[in-house]
Amino acid sequence: MKSKKVTIVTGAASGIGRATAIFLAKRGHQVVCTDLPATKLGELQELTGGICIEADVRIEFEVDALIKGTVDKYGRIDGMVNCAGIEENFVDARDMTLEVFENTMRTNITGSFLVARAAGRVMVPQGSGSIVLIGSILSTVGYGGNAAYTASKGAVLQLGKALAVDWSKFGVRVNVIGPGPVATPMSKASLEDPVKSVWLRDRTPMGRPAQPNEVASACAFLLSDDASYITGTYLPVDGGWLAL
Repeated sequence: MKSKKVTIVTGAASGIGRATAIFLAKRGHQVVCTDLPATKLGELQELTGGICIEADVRIEFEVDALIKGTVDKYGRIDGMVNCAGIEENFVDARDMTLEVFENTMRTNITGSFLVARAAGRVMVPQGSGSIVLIGSILSTVGYGGNAAYTASKGAVLQLGKALAVDWSKFGVRVNVIGPGPVATPMSKASLEDPVKSVWLRDRTPMGRPAQPNEVASACAFLLSDDASYITGTYLPVDGGWLAL
């Protein structure tokens, strides 16, 4: 009997991360969920049949402990999906505090680096693995009042490309997904704003935000053997946003 793929999902307590963890579990992955605080992870253990480990992706030793705990239990890591991320309140860059900028960068890009580096330290020696980083449509285009988030997601895309070049020769693939508007708690305020929500729907050719499962399915594809020759790519899941 073929063994289950062991896959870690960060930011698993809500939004895209939660959808991805459940989606992968239903498709036979042994899922390891992480987020913080641990109380937010309670139901996921039952829903995924996996284990939940509290970890802050901004903190090196906590990420390393997450990887060690996974390897100690399962002996390997086949997949990593880094969904942990934050978005600052919309504000002109002139009014953005350094604290907000640095926290956004530390969570979104430093966190992506720490998670990918730790996974790579396991995957490269084992000669296989797939890492999916969550970027954004803002990895490639600008957006007003969102300087820190846009900068961080642009960096995530370049990080993914660099790691793909470094690790492809070892059998490790790294790809970046770029969601457009998604119906998650993080985007709730924008999607419920009477003016902004209309603009977002009109701006998106498909006329609606994505559901988290629609991003999760793209993650599952890039983790799968069906994507065995895909690395260093950027996959928009944006309802046609970037086509305009």
